[in-house]
Amino acid sequence: MAEKLGYSHMNVTSGAGHDAIYVARVAPTAMIFIPCKGGISHNEIEDADPAHVEAGANVLLHCILEQAGVAKK
Repeated sequence: MAEKLGYSHMNVTSGAGHDAIYVARVAPTAMIFIPCKGGISHNEIEDADPAHVEAGANVLLHCILEQAGVAKK
């Protein structure tokens, strides 16, 4: 979806599981990651550029719309 929306992207393998571990038991699951300054996450000094946050939210939104049949595939 990121490519379709014109955002740069790459596939990554992550050890992060979050709630996706549990959801994956009953449905296909994916996670959307955005860059954080210095690669720091899950920390009070985590800092993300607002444009990256917006892009991640747009990817999620369009994935949901596509799955709901509201957007073109």
